[in-house]
Amino acid sequence: MQRPMGTDDATNRRLWRLVGPVVVGAGVAVAAALWLIKDYGSLALFLPLPTVLVTVCGYMRIQIRIRSAIHGSSPVSAVIVVAAVFLPAPFVILSVAVGKLADQLLNVAHVPVKISFNVGKEVLNGTAAALAVAALGFQPILVTADRTGPISDALAATVLASVGYFIVDELVSKGLFAMLTRTSYRQRLFADWGLLAVVQAGAFIIAVATVVVYHVNHWLVLILPLLLWCIHLASGNRVRARQGNEAWQRLAEATDEFNSVDQTAVLHAAVRKAADLFSTDEVEVQIRPQAGEARLVRSNGRDILYDGHPDDAPPAAGFVIPIGLESYRGDADLGELRLRFRAPVKLTEREGYTLHTFAAALCTAIRNASTFAETQRLADSHARAAAQDPLTHLANRRKLQQYGDEALATGIVGVLLIDLNHFKEVNDTLGHSAGDRVLITVGERLTAAVREDDLVARFGGDEFAVILANLSAPALAEMRAHTILDALAPPIQLDDMRISVEASCGVTTASGGTVGELLRRADVALYQAKQDGQRVVVYAHARDTADIGTLTLGGDLARAVAEGQFVVNFQPIVDLATGQVIAAEALTRWHHPDRGDLAPDRFLPAIERSGQLSAFADAVLDQALIAVSQWADAGHDIPVAVNVSPRSLLDPSFPDAVARRLAARGVPSSSLVIELTESITLSKLEVVDDVLAALRDQGIRLALDDFGTGFSSLATLARVAVDELKIDRSFVAAMNTSAPGAVVRSTVDLGRSLGLVVVAEGIEREDQRQQLWELGCPAGQGHLFARAMPADRLLAALRRGHDGQPGCLAPPLHDTDTVIRLPRNRRSRRAGAAEPGQEWVP
Repeated sequence: MQRPMGTDDATNRRLWRLVGPVVVGAGVAVAAALWLIKDYGSLALFLPLPTVLVTVCGYMRIQIRIRSAIHGSSPVSAVIVVAAVFLPAPFVILSVAVGKLADQLLNVAHVPVKISFNVGKEVLNGTAAALAVAALGFQPILVTADRTGPISDALAATVLASVGYFIVDELVSKGLFAMLTRTSYRQRLFADWGLLAVVQAGAFIIAVATVVVYHVNHWLVLILPLLLWCIHLASGNRVRARQGNEAWQRLAEATDEFNSVDQTAVLHAAVRKAADLFSTDEVEVQIRPQAGEARLVRSNGRDILYDGHPDDAPPAAGFVIPIGLESYRGDADLGELRLRFRAPVKLTEREGYTLHTFAAALCTAIRNASTFAETQRLADSHARAAAQDPLTHLANRRKLQQYGDEALATGIVGVLLIDLNHFKEVNDTLGHSAGDRVLITVGERLTAAVREDDLVARFGGDEFAVILANLSAPALAEMRAHTILDALAPPIQLDDMRISVEASCGVTTASGGTVGELLRRADVALYQAKQDGQRVVVYAHARDTADIGTLTLGGDLARAVAEGQFVVNFQPIVDLATGQVIAAEALTRWHHPDRGDLAPDRFLPAIERSGQLSAFADAVLDQALIAVSQWADAGHDIPVAVNVSPRSLLDPSFPDAVARRLAARGVPSSSLVIELTESITLSKLEVVDDVLAALRDQGIRLALDDFGTGFSSLATLARVAVDELKIDRSFVAAMNTSAPGAVVRSTVDLGRSLGLVVVAEGIEREDQRQQLWELGCPAGQGHLFARAMPADRLLAALRRGHDGQPGCLAPPLHDTDTVIRLPRNRRSRRAGAAEPGQEWVP
């Protein structure tokens, strides 16, 4: 499709600057010829022949398009050279002027500037050829007495006439081409020598053949028209073939620049190369939004005239040939390529094929660049996500570790570990949404308070870490810490409330070592700040001795896991009504070869910091599942409850690890209960929610430990789907007093309402058991029934039973004859809690 968009006469006005001198020069030559022709009156009969031949050559033109102008090459140069050898100069000039004017009027659109230039140029060419012959002192053949003359002189005159013609033709024509293509005259002067050589060689052969044939036999000149036509056909075919080869070569070179994956580079190369390939005045490419942002790029072949949104592009006049940017299969339409000319142009069939090929290659290049850009965007997004905290958009632990290592390699580094005081109260009172807003605001204030070279990271929960890079002196770290904490002093506005945030900070500095060690020291200093009630504490090696025993445990962990030093004992959970064992809780101790048995609170922090948490959790879970399998083989299907570290549920692979361990031991997932602590359940991290959901999907039950101590909240209970509530031993011990008793009653009622199993911990007296059962608590554990013991001892106790009742560890609270067994609770989400007097079914 072709659509006109207006015309532009600017080029015609510029052309007259060149055409004017050409026409004036030609006019002078014609005037001189008219003045001198009277001296050759006897040759007047020969004037029509070259005139007619010049006109006929117009029908043998080989057309070449340059931008919107069509330029032709014909055998007229051969006719003019032969005329210069045979006829006097006035005859040559007049025959060329009349014949070329007739040719232009018959074959070319009536554009004055074009006709004037073509006629004037050819007259100057003929004048140059005739004057070159005259300069040689050669007398034209038809002027000689015998009208023959030596053939050697005639051939020399032919060569000289051809050279004169060629020089003037090149000088004048290349000036026109330089103006049309907007290139330098020097650049155009040496362009297309190969193509010109073919055309001029053909004309020269015709001229030489004519002279030779004439000297052999005058009558053989009659075959000159046939010879002229044959040579014209051969030259035309050669020119077209050469043009085609060069066009495909330029197309290959142009599309080779489309290999870039940068869209801007592709579009800029496309408009520049298309302008040269199709000889246009301007080229523009417009891409649609699906190929990226809507964009238009315009060029005149040398400069990029516009690159931006299509709606903001300045209007452009001219004749436009558009083509859609479609793939070879036509399955993509990314935009449009437009060739713009100053005047109407019709592309040849070859140019049409070239244009379609160019557009298809450009479509593929744009699509590849867009795909690469999208891939790069996703990669950058994933890289940012891997190094960024999703809530605050601060750096995460991975980024902190990487940046800290780089900073340590360049100078003194300070590490600040900042913990928000009483942040839990914000979550418990206002909810986690308000808590998240506080964390985001704190992150923004910390970022604004540090230097450009420093890094702020969210370390986890309500802890933040700051890397102070390139410190000039270690003492500056403490001063910077106070300045940074001052930024947290202004109250934070939460809806209609203003909340003040206070923080504690541990500070350490070093010029070497590892980031992990610096963080450990900052953690020690932070602990000391919290313990002493100070705002900022700088790490001191002397004050680290109080914790040195716990810290050195980290070096023993790998050996402890490998040698099985972690021992798992089991405390039975019983039905308070019947005394029947219904489950067991796994309790871990570290049988340290030097320190004896260590409780979890002594070694768990060291495990979490050491990187051995996964191996430790796997070892504990494996021992628990082995026990379940042994009990089941003995006829006692007792589930086991296992406590997990909060950090375990930050590991997306944890559910798969549990599933593999269950499968390896042949234990059904319903026989495993995972006990959660406050720090896990209060977390709103997506990874924790995903891990808990994956565990539940496997059929694993979840229990909320220490309910009512402040380490759990009703908001958490509503959000996290659990199956059991465990009443902390502190409430059971003081349940005869008003407040703890109210907590116990409320917890039991809450469990019954939500369909949850309620388990009381720390039952040590029979009256506590009786009272809990009367309140409706179905299950409990404590020293009244049994202390924690190895799996084989618990199995022996189950076999032995109480009063000959296997599986019982306490007498029933009532006669079995009075028990009314009610159906199993059929709630679809959780197993129900038992009413007082019911039998609880796990």
